[in-house]
Amino acid sequence: MNPALEPSSAANSPPTVPTASAGRFRSALLCLLIVLLAAWIAAMVQTDGGKVQITGLRLPMHGGQWLSADLFRPRSATREQPAPLVVVVPGFQRSKEALANVAIELARRGIVAIAIDPYAQGNSSASNSPRAATEEGYGLFGVIDHVAKSGVLDYVDIRRIGATGHSAGGNAVILAASQFGKRARREGGDSLLHSAFVSGYLLSFTDKVLKDVRSNVGTSYALYDEGAYRNERGDGDMRSAPEALRFVNSAKGEGVAAVTEVELGRWYGDAAARGLRIVHNEPLLHPLQPYSSEATANQIAFFQRVFGIEGTLPAHDQVWWWKEWATLLCLVAALLGVVPLTRCLLHEIAVFRPLVHAVPPPAPATARGPVFWLLLVSGAAIAAATYIPLTELSQQWFEDASNRRQTWFFPQRMNNGVMLWALGNGIVGFVLFWLGRRFAGSREPVVATRTTLDQLGRTACLSLCVFVAFYGLLFLVHWLFHVDFRFTFLGARTFDAGLLNLLAMYAPAFLPFFFANSLRVNCGMRFQGDPEWRSSLRAMSANALGLLLILVVQYAHFAAVGRVYWTDGWLYVNLLFAVVPIMFVLPWFHRRFFLMTGRIHTGPLVMCPLFIMMLVANTVCYLPF
Repeated sequence: MNPALEPSSAANSPPTVPTASAGRFRSALLCLLIVLLAAWIAAMVQTDGGKVQITGLRLPMHGGQWLSADLFRPRSATREQPAPLVVVVPGFQRSKEALANVAIELARRGIVAIAIDPYAQGNSSASNSPRAATEEGYGLFGVIDHVAKSGVLDYVDIRRIGATGHSAGGNAVILAASQFGKRARREGGDSLLHSAFVSGYLLSFTDKVLKDVRSNVGTSYALYDEGAYRNERGDGDMRSAPEALRFVNSAKGEGVAAVTEVELGRWYGDAAARGLRIVHNEPLLHPLQPYSSEATANQIAFFQRVFGIEGTLPAHDQVWWWKEWATLLCLVAALLGVVPLTRCLLHEIAVFRPLVHAVPPPAPATARGPVFWLLLVSGAAIAAATYIPLTELSQQWFEDASNRRQTWFFPQRMNNGVMLWALGNGIVGFVLFWLGRRFAGSREPVVATRTTLDQLGRTACLSLCVFVAFYGLLFLVHWLFHVDFRFTFLGARTFDAGLLNLLAMYAPAFLPFFFANSLRVNCGMRFQGDPEWRSSLRAMSANALGLLLILVVQYAHFAAVGRVYWTDGWLYVNLLFAVVPIMFVLPWFHRRFFLMTGRIHTGPLVMCPLFIMMLVANTVCYLPF
């Protein structure tokens, strides 16, 4: 036991705490320096060493709506030498940062890029329409009109405006091509949308949509796309897919003949006639497609060709992964920095010193018997078995959000499902802990659960300090370098102040899960004779096992029969790619805070606001504006 945590000789007085050592400050400072250095590297990558200027935008749209966006402007684009523009549209549950790789690589090749937060995602407002993707292209229609007609971006060649998007963003792009094609036919002249690239979406490749397209269009579909069961043939093979055949046969130009089988990677039609078509079919899963170098190269090569750009970098010359690794380092260092920061606060700030108690002894090794393992496996099985039913139940309980209608009552459609699951499994966690104590553990009161209102109040203040420090650093880094803390689709991003209201709404519903997890990790999974690393790893693995089982079942079934096990709920399963890593690391943090304070409530009260804000800021939100 750490001598600093030994109880005081006075029964009712707090333990004596020595002055914090320089080591605690050094650890916190090291994490801070790593964050700043990694953020600077990320900024150098995304600005191509200063050759690209990045500006955050907030564009007013009709009906009081607004759109948040990042503008990537190569400094070579000037009024005298205007450059083409590509608008980048992320998919469902994604923000503009999620497809920054495409914007970065296009800008490196002299193409202006605007990455947008779709309506109801990121920092953009919700839409007045529950069919925002279909009727407004997630905001894409308005951006194209704004750029083409306002003349504000005088360094953009408005004759060469393109768009690209993945998944629901790809749907927005093909619908924009059809919409502006209709307008061009009605008004005469060319479509405002010169070229479009559709990634990860086929459902809109219908005769009704394609017949009005007056743009060059490329498409890329993952061969192992989980949503392929919705396609006409039920798979992701594009060589003979009816959607791909209709798409290719909509090509225009002299000598274009109908095809009965698509040759992947072949150019069909004529770019000069705005009728060029090309199909790619990368061997990838749907959520991983945007982060494939091959898929990114296919998009780059498409826009280089349709815009007639020569003498620039080859399509496979990509640097965006360096930015992803750098911002991952930011995320890891910032989260790890929470631990030494909290330790410094506990030892240096007088108001927090009473929170430090002696760490209770671990349970006897005999408690790690058959009952323990049975309850551990049962918890994982219950977590796996209840996830899909509870996400489906959330669509009934939170009807407005599920139907994309603006609401003040739990407006985040996807988080509502995760919240119900967490609340239910939090209750299960308390029951399993009681059963473990009843049949295999000690009958004595759990000392680590003892607290007072005064202690809870001080811990809440400690939590607020840590929250402000973590997100204050994030906002500072974003202001200095225009990057956040993330890796692909998992990350902490900046947020508007209005989301603090949602944090106050969602965090209490998640808190029982955090408390139950901390209780089981620190009072039900610590045993005498266990090395700390083994004890922590066991708790981390057990916490993630249930949701990991869902992914295993989903993709084992997919590999065996070519169709995912959960079809209607496949988007909720895909959401687990971001949730499982959080589930895995959460017990580690709970253990660290427990060892600092000897109490189970410190970890949940500190980490719940941090992690739930990450969830709240990274999902669709139908909050009234």
